[in-house]
Amino acid sequence: MSPRRRGDLEPARRTSAPVFAALGDDTRLSLVAKLSDGQRHSITRLCLGSALTRQAITKHLRVLEGARIVRSVRSGRESLFELDPAPIRQVRTYIDSVSEQWDRALSRLKSFVEDGAPGQG
Repeated sequence: MSPRRRGDLEPARRTSAPVFAALGDDTRLSLVAKLSDGQRHSITRLCLGSALTRQAITKHLRVLEGARIVRSVRSGRESLFELDPAPIRQVRTYIDSVSEQWDRALSRLKSFVEDGAPGQG
């Protein structure tokens, strides 16, 4: 892979890193799954079925908020949380780009091995 091609992915890599970090926790993945229904959820509702406290769930939601995966909306005295799928879509685009680069590199390697090294034969 040429340095120029690697550099093309650099901005996407930097914006994807916080999303990868936020999703690297089972509890946060569970919260994202609950929020993926497109509805706004209260912390009380997100705590259902979890052994974690409201404070622990809130800390996880703040990490997801920091990565822009989740946003909160005030409704009276309550905060409601909803999923913003845009950062996850951006990460998928980044992963697809990296995958395409690897596919091209592996294809070149396969051709090199099958056709033999230059000067041999």
